[in-house]
Amino acid sequence: MKIVHFSDTHLGFNDLYVVNKEGINQREVDFYKAFSDIIDNIISIKPDFVIHTGDLFHRSSPSNRAISFALKELKRLEDVKIPFIVIAGNHSTPRTFGTSSILEIIDTLKNSYAVYDQQYKKISFDEIIFHALPHINDEKKILTELEKIETSIDLKKKNVLLMHCSVGAYYLMHEFGEWVYPKQKEYIFEKMDYVALGHWHGFGSVGKYKNVFYAGSSERTSSKDKREDKGFVVVELNKSINVEHHRIKLRKSLSFEIDATNFDEELNKLALKDTKNAMVEIKLYNLTPSMSIDISNKTIMDCLPKAMSVKIKREFRNSEDIDTIQNPQSFSLESYFLSHIKENIKDENELDRLMNKAKELFGVMEAENGFD
Repeated sequence: MKIVHFSDTHLGFNDLYVVNKEGINQREVDFYKAFSDIIDNIISIKPDFVIHTGDLFHRSSPSNRAISFALKELKRLEDVKIPFIVIAGNHSTPRTFGTSSILEIIDTLKNSYAVYDQQYKKISFDEIIFHALPHINDEKKILTELEKIETSIDLKKKNVLLMHCSVGAYYLMHEFGEWVYPKQKEYIFEKMDYVALGHWHGFGSVGKYKNVFYAGSSERTSSKDKREDKGFVVVELNKSINVEHHRIKLRKSLSFEIDATNFDEELNKLALKDTKNAMVEIKLYNLTPSMSIDISNKTIMDCLPKAMSVKIKREFRNSEDIDTIQNPQSFSLESYFLSHIKENIKDENELDRLMNKAKELFGVMEAENGFD
């Protein structure tokens, strides 16, 4: 028996304010492509079942475009008659009672099963049972639902548990509504043939258990996530279990550091890197305010014209005054820059140049950001 397990596809996610030729956020399009690539692979592999362990959508009220895309792609699975089972994650679970789950739309597909009402549901087939536990906002209910799972195990069939949670504090994402699986109930894992997890965005087995796996996300939702292990899992359940991770191709995410005291030389080296279509993050360190004034973001970005996006962080020498600045706002930094220049620049001509340059730059920032 072969199962494809994937998770945390976050359809509708967008970021970086970069749009494609159609005017759609490029990162949103990247997430759609990752999902479509996984569906392509599934159709090629022809598994017996496909399971998705939560956060199909990035929000509980996704855009029409995200909904339309999801239905179109899942219809492809229906056309080849592969059963699809999905549970709600914390991102796709409404935070208030009385609000319908977006996953209700999955019920319109004949061969798909969505579990989203914050309680356990058993989905049975001839040779296998899927024990589906969606995200639950009320942690007081979790032990009760786990007891229902335990009493529903049928040892004459294969048993697969689907959950969207953290198994141990290490796997916390520090997001609204996430919950930690109770350690005293981990013995249930040993009664399962496979435990399919969602929420953590990296692929891997959990603890001592050889049958408990996070599939990881299909794309990166943060610039801090540099993992390449994005894709899906193929699980074979026969006399023994075999778990194999398949990566999909992603847009490159690159990070570089430039010492401001050697800016020109290091920037020239950076310009030779292959950054085509990549998301690039650059940290400028060892900065003084006067250096920061002379080094414009445009100078850096002009050296990387083929990058999809360039994100620049500035780290100043005197950490007691200011540490790392990202997307600085002029109203919070102008006085700091000007006072620092006055205190540290002794040459009157250089002082006048830097003061005028600083006022000019902060004036441009005010105009661009709409400050009065």
